[in-house]
Formats: sequence, structure tokens, C-alpha cells
Amino acid sequence: MTSVTLEGLAKSFGATKAVDGVTVEAPAGSLTFLLGPSGCGKTTILRMIAGFIEPTRGTVRFGDRDVTAVPAERRECGMVFQGYALWPHMTVEQNVAFGLEVRKVPADERGRRVAEALEMVRMAPLASRRPNELSGGQQQRVALARALVYRPQVLLLDEPLSNLDAKLRHEMRGEIRRIVDELRITAIYVTHDQQEALSLADRMVILRDGRVEQVGGPRELYERPTSRFVAEFLGEANMLDAVVEGPVAAGPRPIRTAAGTVESLHGGVHPAGTAMLACIRPESLVIRAAAEVAEGAPALRGVVAETTYLGGLAQHKVDCAGTSVAVLEINPRHLSRRGEPVALTVDPSQVAMLGK
Repeated sequence: MTSVTLEGLAKSFGATKAVDGVTVEAPAGSLTFLLGPSGCGKTTILRMIAGFIEPTRGTVRFGDRDVTAVPAERRECGMVFQGYALWPHMTVEQNVAFGLEVRKVPADERGRRVAEALEMVRMAPLASRRPNELSGGQQQRVALARALVYRPQVLLLDEPLSNLDAKLRHEMRGEIRRIVDELRITAIYVTHDQQEALSLADRMVILRDGRVEQVGGPRELYERPTSRFVAEFLGEANMLDAVVEGPVAAGPRPIRTAAGTVESLHGGVHPAGTAMLACIRPESLVIRAAAEVAEGAPALRGVVAETTYLGGLAQHKVDCAGTSVAVLEINPRHLSRRGEPVALTVDPSQVAMLGK
């Protein structure tokens, strides 16, 4: 297995800095996601790793090997593009074998490797079909087999599921995860789809304007974002102006907001009176009848202003003294709670504190 390390990687197109000093590692055998909004530099980074674009400065390493100046065809990378880029006049088998033919791989070995790659992506029974006889998901499997047939050290995926419908995307997510685990290959995956990244990644790199905003595992980034940008990019969040109260302590500290007072384990060493942002995910809040929570207990108190019933879920907007708080209720017992006085409680571990 081979790790991929980027050191001070940068790329400018004229006066535009597409990538600005990115230093990050994709551990060997992991599935690492480059995630961010359009224009953040993630595809440019992927293409520099592949060798399709020359960096303005910085280094790309595969393990201990500096590949910054190595041509793309000698980097031992497999690439899966957003578009399938299959030859329409060739069969599935011929599409997968094409690159091996160009590399003059002997026929016996070529046939064996193509069969292995098609078996890996569960397309062996359709080897004689042409691309126009396949579904979108099947075409994507062929594109994946074509990248794997080289037995690359590194697999690069550039938004490979963006052209598929929701059902096929879900199916292919599982297939990509299975293949990465079975081959124990180092994979780097570009997407702007937060759910895709959260459901698949071992490690996530959040990018903004060509720079790294935060790196970590899915749960760490979702529950403990270090900036408002990361918190809101990864999902809905209540961002409340807050003041840390109480003495510095390792345990929960009171956090006062305009919507009420809660407790957080993440007040850190900030002295009492420090102004911060409290980040609370809607699903972290528990909605209770106001009378169920004792006066003075940590809670956000208000009146339900709006309910959207979604079957297994209900989305509420609660007016807490003029501050609107979003709440997600699982398995709701009422079609609507509109007009109901409520108290919202939250586990102190689920209240992230961000600098203003």
C-alpha cells in the first residue's frame, strides 16, 4: 500500500490561485475525500496528483517517492472520471483491455487481468455488451474496472457518481467502498456531495478557496467543526451567538445564548465572558413539552412556530425569544406541534464551540 502526500502544493492560472499551499496526506489503504464547493480547487488537486497538471510549486509523493515531475503514464494511478469516457464501438471487455493493449501487455496476461477486473466490479456476465446497452450504473462499473485493470497503487475518482440517480448512487457507494477494502488500495475521491463523503470516507479534507479548511474523520468534522464554514457546509446547523460562563473546567460549562442556556463540554480554557458561536445540529436537540423540563435546567425554551411532517421525521422551527431554532424530531407522534410551548435539551458533548 502507498500513501499520497502533498506538501505546499499550489497551482495558479494567470493571476488566479486555484490551489494555494495545500499540505495533506492520504494514508495508505484509506479512502480520502477532497470535499468543498465548486471552485475550491479539489479537481485541480486531483489532476496534479494524476500528473495531468503541473504544479506551480510544491511536491506530490507516493510513499517515499517524489512523483511531482513524473509523467502521468508512469505514476501507477488509475483514474475514474465524472463522464464514463467509454469507447462506444467497443465491447465492455475491449474497453477495459484497451489500455493494456497500448502498454503491450501479453494477450494471456491481458485476458486474465481484464477478467479479474470485470469480476471485481461484477460485470463479467456483460463483457460482450457495448456501452449503449448498459445502464448508467453499469457504465460506471466498466469505467472503474478500466481504472483497476492496471493494478494501480493509487485510485483517483473525480465525482464518479454525479451522473447517476439517487438509487444508483447509493448502490455504487457500497461497491466503491467494497472494492477499496478488498484491494486495500489508496483512493482519493473528489465530490461536493456531503452525504457521499460522510457515508464513505475514512478521512475528509474540506477545501475552501484553494486552501485546506479542516481535515479529519467524518464524525469528527460533523460533530466538531472548527469553523462556521465547515459546520454549515456539512449540514444544517443552529449557529447561536453565545457567551461562555462559569469557571474553566474539564466538565460541562454553561453557555448563554439569546435562545436560552445550554451546557457544552467544549468551552475549553476560555475565560467566563468569552463571546463565541455555539453550533448545535438540529438532530442533537430533544424536543419536550415545556412542563417536562424544570425551570432553571439547561434548555432552549420557546414556542413551535412551524412543523413539517415527513413520516419518519418532523422538522420544527421553534421561536426562542425571537431566535429561530431548527429541530429534527425522529419518529414524531404528532402531525404538528405548532403553537406548543417546548423546551429543547441537548447533550453537552453535542454543543460545539467556534470562534467568532
